[in-house]
Amino acid sequence: MLEVENIHTYYGLSHILFGVSLTVDKGECVCLLGRNGVGKTTTLRSVIGLTPAKSGSIRLNGKEIRNTATHEIVRAGVGLIPEDRRILPGLTVRENLEIAIRSTHAPKKWTFEDIYQIFPILRDRQKQEGVTLSGGEQQMLAIARSLMANPELILVDEPCEGLAPLVTEEVLGQLIKMKDEGITMLCTDDALKLAINVADRVYFMDRGQIAWEGTSQQLIDEDKERIAKLLGAR
Repeated sequence: MLEVENIHTYYGLSHILFGVSLTVDKGECVCLLGRNGVGKTTTLRSVIGLTPAKSGSIRLNGKEIRNTATHEIVRAGVGLIPEDRRILPGLTVRENLEIAIRSTHAPKKWTFEDIYQIFPILRDRQKQEGVTLSGGEQQMLAIARSLMANPELILVDEPCEGLAPLVTEEVLGQLIKMKDEGITMLCTDDALKLAINVADRVYFMDRGQIAWEGTSQQLIDEDKERIAKLLGAR
């Protein structure tokens, strides 16, 4: 579904990504792992066009999208869940979901009932203003809002960042449910839980490059000292 080949991305004169290549197959969950500042978020922003790559290729279902405007990439079926969630103030949970609805040719059409099956707390909170939810509930709302746009591919940036351990487990469980629904995901994280428990395949990033790639099982079997070094001795 997604093919990223040898992309180089800059912030101004600062060279951030150095020849990054990765793939995401339909129905897969792929995780980008690495310390903060190694280029994970920039990779997602490059895919969706918010920080366009200066060179290389980004293909969605075989079609080149590297020089495509972000709104056109979204219309083509890519959703982004940013790390800061960006829940819209002044809108209830239900209204935050409603505003994301769009017509699409995607085979899966998400309904409110579908959303509430995965995120039952949002049914209970649907009349509550979105920004008053807890951090974990806001993360669930951000994920649910992305699903309401019926994307083919969802980019999820640090879904468990700043969440308590029990809430992290709940969010991971919901990502597994999404995967079971056939949702294709490219996620970032700076810890191992998502990669081991949810992802099919993993890419480690270091200094703007891919430093390691393999399946989640290969990650479990990999040398622990090497993994700790890539994660900054985490």
